[in-house]
Amino acid sequence: MRPSRVSLRPIHPERIVRAPRACRVPHARREAGAAIISALLIVTLCAVLVAGLLWRQQVQIRRIENQRLLAQAQWVSRGALDWTRLILRSEADTAPTVTYLGGVWAVPIAKTRLSDFLGKLGQADAQQGAQTYLSGSIEDAQAKFNLRNLVNIPAPGALQLSALQIASFRRLLTSLGMDGSLAKNTAVQFRTALRQSAMRFQSPANSPLGAAPTPEQMAGAVVGNATDKAGLEDDSSGGNASLDNAPLQMTSVDALLNVDGFTPDMVARLRPFVTVLPTQTPVNMNTAPAEVVAAMVPGMSLSSAQGFVARRESTFFRNTSDVQLALQGAGALSPLIDPSSMDVTTSYFLVHGHVQHERAEVDRTTLIYRDPLTHTTRVVRVTDQP
Repeated sequence: MRPSRVSLRPIHPERIVRAPRACRVPHARREAGAAIISALLIVTLCAVLVAGLLWRQQVQIRRIENQRLLAQAQWVSRGALDWTRLILRSEADTAPTVTYLGGVWAVPIAKTRLSDFLGKLGQADAQQGAQTYLSGSIEDAQAKFNLRNLVNIPAPGALQLSALQIASFRRLLTSLGMDGSLAKNTAVQFRTALRQSAMRFQSPANSPLGAAPTPEQMAGAVVGNATDKAGLEDDSSGGNASLDNAPLQMTSVDALLNVDGFTPDMVARLRPFVTVLPTQTPVNMNTAPAEVVAAMVPGMSLSSAQGFVARRESTFFRNTSDVQLALQGAGALSPLIDPSSMDVTTSYFLVHGHVQHERAEVDRTTLIYRDPLTHTTRVVRVTDQP
């Protein structure tokens, strides 16, 4: 075999230079690509941060706009309420002793543009209310049975259950298909809540239903449940009740859910016929529905009460004497009628108002008191509906 030959030719200088340069090219390209990717990531991160800041700013601006629109809608609602109070006062000035369903106050307002009202008043900036709508109605609060009547205050600090009013509430529950025994439970719950309230010191002169009933009325009130006589005893332990165990004071019909035996469906059924007012009030027989009339008059059937209401639609009652004559004509027994629990005028009204201002809406119910002597009005309670 021939021995291998080793070439001893010299290496060309260009090859020595080109070899290392060819090795460094991939590293430069990788560094350039990494720099581009890093720049893109930084730009993306900055874009995300800026977009988040702009989004938060937009949300904040939107929130401020909503608050502004809501505040404007509330001011419009206040203006509408003042206008309603003016109507109630002017109505009392015209007919100070009678409140009936044919009055101006009983006419509801359909959904109407605010600019239409302002235009009729000659306002120069009437077009500013083009995106604002008003609607509402006034309801006679004394057309319903007042649960506050279940407890009398014959002397400041003394709480006494009213057998007449308990019997009336029992008849109302029975006519609506409910358990009549819940009337006594409601009265006891109401008295327990009043023990820790400053309202227990109300003067008897301010309670139109605080007068003692006649023996005939008392006999008619406790028929079928003699245990109600025990409810007429004074509550002398009002100041000794425990604050921890005392129930909350009833301020609305929903408070009936705190009484054992009532369900949400029952409260919804009672809502059109029952209310809770700050003081004892008689029922306005010019506006009361047939169910309430039948409950207030012992021995009166629902059909007779419906005939009484139908007769009232043709002519309203001007005084309680007209009411008693109409009740006697409908078959009610005169000795069992309590004249102090009935009236033909009203001091408490419920104002239901709805304001829509662009995308803001205010649905509010306000309890208004109208003084029977001066006819001035004041706001008693405001409730915003969800």
